Amino acid sequence: MSWSRKVKLAELDRGPVRVRLEPDADARKAIARRLGLRSLPSLRGDITVKPWLDGAEIGGRFEAVVEQVCGVSLEPFEDGLDGDIELRAVPAGSPNLPSESAGGELELDLDAPDPPDELDSDEIDLGEVLVEHLALAIDPFPRKPGAVFDYQPDPEVESPFAALRKLQDPKA
Repeated sequence: MSWSRKVKLAELDRGPVRVRLEPDADARKAIARRLGLRSLPSLRGDITVKPWLDGAEIGGRFEAVVEQVCGVSLEPFEDGLDGDIELRAVPAGSPNLPSESAGGELELDLDAPDPPDELDSDEIDLGEVLVEHLALAIDPFPRKPGAVFDYQPDPEVESPFAALRKLQDPKA
């Protein structure tokens, strides 16, 4: 990704790091293309990164305006999105990563918090975290407010199943 804001785990030794992320127009255009959006008029995230075990806890909120194409009317429309950012991450090889059971399967407790993510290096790309949370908030089947799907089949056209029924029962 061309737009990023990285925080090294060592920076957290001095305390929490607070960051406001607002990509410029070129970065928003690249993000929109990556996420399959028509455009991304605005995106802002307020993120706090704190030490957690041997890694980091990332929290905050984001707000965005996305432009999508309605799946019913095929008209473009804008939609406001917002959401929470909650993530924990630890470095590779950390004893705090979820362990596999003897059968090679992870044991998951649906009531427990999500297990931490594994970092590829000693830094966290907050731009990537913001884009991932935005991607999860986007409706994959967008519908413009007020758009109604109203399909009426042509009554003159006989369905293939009706033709088969006539072959089985000539009286139909």
